[in-house]
Amino acid sequence: MPKLRILLLALAAGCGAADFSQLHPQGHVSDFAGVLNPAHRAELERYCGRVQVLTGAELAMVTLPTLDGDPIEDVANALFRRWGVGKKGANEGVLLLLATRDRRMRLEIGYGLEPILPDGYAGTLLRQLRPLLRTQDYGAAMLEAGHQIGTKIATAKNVSLDASIPSRREVRHSVWRDIVPPVALPAVLLAMVLLFLQAARPRGRFRYRDGGLPFLLPMGGWGSGSSGRSSGGGFGGYDSNDSFGGFGGGDSGGGGASSDW
Repeated sequence: MPKLRILLLALAAGCGAADFSQLHPQGHVSDFAGVLNPAHRAELERYCGRVQVLTGAELAMVTLPTLDGDPIEDVANALFRRWGVGKKGANEGVLLLLATRDRRMRLEIGYGLEPILPDGYAGTLLRQLRPLLRTQDYGAAMLEAGHQIGTKIATAKNVSLDASIPSRREVRHSVWRDIVPPVALPAVLLAMVLLFLQAARPRGRFRYRDGGLPFLLPMGGWGSGSSGRSSGGGFGGYDSNDSFGGFGGGDSGGGGASSDW
């Protein structure tokens, strides 16, 4: 009987091993440990979205119940790279990971933000979070970290986080202004009229329903690709409705800092 109990315990431990590669982001905030209250989570999500839109940097806030014996540096880097935090190419992403039972934390910094958020700064910030984490005020700790990181990035980019966020309609109009300068508008309108008249002919070679305006209609709609996000991040996962559509494909080489509390 004792041998059977030991065998069952061993099997249970094996079945319960964490497979971090199977985790998917729940938004800018992924509370796998279930320690954030709805108000803190909503505020974090809103703030991270604002930072993304106004600075281009992407923040990921993650809690895990345990690291299951793995080094926090490996887990944070694996999540960062698998989720692609930050715009592809720019690599301006940040991932804050709290492992609540292990009392360990990690701030993982993407390549593009290392000059703004060097390792020394990351270590100092984590030490400042210890008092809040020791009282299990995880939401307040993550909000403090998010605001400090967002403010530092915005300052370096000479951006105000108090600026208004453009709506999709404003973005669409801005795109048209960039594509069609005022001086070219008459020529474009004339071309559209001619193409319309040609499409109306019974045997027109380039009828509208066959794709008569291929160069005037952007593929995949405005502000998103076929997968719901652009490969370069763009407005990434945040729009005027606060909806998250995924991170932008960024990478990290292991910059940042780790600490306990």
